[in-house]
Amino acid sequence: MGAKITGERVMTPEGGFNPTWQRHVAAYKLAEPFFGPGQLLDLGCGVGHSFDLLAPRKTIGVDIDPGALEGQERETVVADMRRIPFEDGSFDSVLSVHSVEHVPDPEKVVAEVSRVLRPEGVAVFVTPNRLTFGRPDEIIDPFHFIEFDAAQLEALCRAGFREVETSGIFGTSRYMSIHDEERDRLDRLLGRDPLRLRRLVPVSAKQRLYDFMLRRSRSLDDPRAEQITADDFRLESEGLDHCLDVVAVCRGPRQ
Repeated sequence: MGAKITGERVMTPEGGFNPTWQRHVAAYKLAEPFFGPGQLLDLGCGVGHSFDLLAPRKTIGVDIDPGALEGQERETVVADMRRIPFEDGSFDSVLSVHSVEHVPDPEKVVAEVSRVLRPEGVAVFVTPNRLTFGRPDEIIDPFHFIEFDAAQLEALCRAGFREVETSGIFGTSRYMSIHDEERDRLDRLLGRDPLRLRRLVPVSAKQRLYDFMLRRSRSLDDPRAEQITADDFRLESEGLDHCLDVVAVCRGPRQ
């Protein structure tokens, strides 16, 4: 966990970062029951914080960042998730947690997942709900190329799968109190730029500023943040406009 903290991926559960860390852990925990036995591809896996929750399945982690894969106690492969270096039908399951939003052409990811999945397999995509993450009409996270609501994620996945079911991850009141305070701070900050001149700032500069502000805002001692666990999140199929993360369970790959 000695790598630099950035907004691109979850790196640490320390201090104020714990709620976001636990939200990612919960995605793995909530997705696990959808999978049958067999080999699972953990796509865009980052530091591999929760693959143990998928046991006893064998998992293979894929990420474009070699540094994120260092030290993981499983097989890992450095690769772009739009070009997965495995043969057709190699996996019984595929899980993509907070990764598909990081490429400009996510339809290529879906096509690749469909290709490497066995006909009876299951793929699960988890991605932040654009209606509750940042602002609905603007991508604030400079590491994201595209964000989805439930209907948009379903439409994306249907290009590669015959069956797609969407649901959403919701937080408890104690998590949402922290989440809502962060949203209020974001709204106040963006209110200082009513003309949206931030659109003219180069992406690389936005990323550096985003990282700085992230580290600063989450360096404050907050006992509430340390109390958050993966149990502070639940999966529901109703009210998806208000969920934190959208979940698409996909079956019947169009190979």
